Amino acid sequence: MKLLTATSRTQGDRDNDFTFCVEGELVMVSGFVCEADRLDPDGGCGCGRAFAGLNSGKATTTALVSDLNFTPEDAAEAVRSALLRSKMFDADDIPGITEELLELADGYPVGTVVEHRLGEIRARV
Repeated sequence: MKLLTATSRTQGDRDNDFTFCVEGELVMVSGFVCEADRLDPDGGCGCGRAFAGLNSGKATTTALVSDLNFTPEDAAEAVRSALLRSKMFDADDIPGITEELLELADGYPVGTVVEHRLGEIRARV
């Protein structure tokens, strides 16, 4: 199953790239965008352009479309564990976030590096 994982590939292509995630961990789009980034993904915070690592809770601006030996149930468990650990979401959010996680990589071939720009996921070229 295709899912997005943290990667350092293409880091530095943008001057404001950053990666604090564990290489290869599952990532999702952060649901929160602060006022500094709300209108400009290149704002000072970085939340308008970051993916959130499900295990580390840290952020990165690049993700890799990876083919993992996961089932939808495995992905749901990864989301559930991350959200309960973060205490920023409640159990009612798990199905929607899991569905989004499963859809993020759908439109891209395995091995594609993608970026997030205010809710839009696109391939880095």
